[in-house]
Amino acid sequence: MDHRLITYRAKPETMAEHERLIRGVFEELQTVAPGSVRYAVLRLDDDTFVHVVATEPGGFSVPSLDAFKRFQEGIDERRSTPVESRGATVVGNYRMLGDQSAVSS
Repeated sequence: MDHRLITYRAKPETMAEHERLIRGVFEELQTVAPGSVRYAVLRLDDDTFVHVVATEPGGFSVPSLDAFKRFQEGIDERRSTPVESRGATVVGNYRMLGDQSAVSS
């Protein structure tokens, strides 16, 4: 699987709307139920959001969801920092990223 880590900080006054839109993405994911993607979003204490995405090459793309497209609309107005997106390698995993082995390369 390919892994990406996406981070940015949201503006406090947009937090409720931002979280509502993210929940919409997860509701649609539950309905579509793609097996080739793993996705989690964390909100840190300083209002930084961390998106952890794992996809199989050529598999389902989260940005293809209608709810994700709605989430992307106005994202620049809801953020207070630029988006940073990086590839990532799983070094260790215990039940966080699904059925992957405890150590992955």
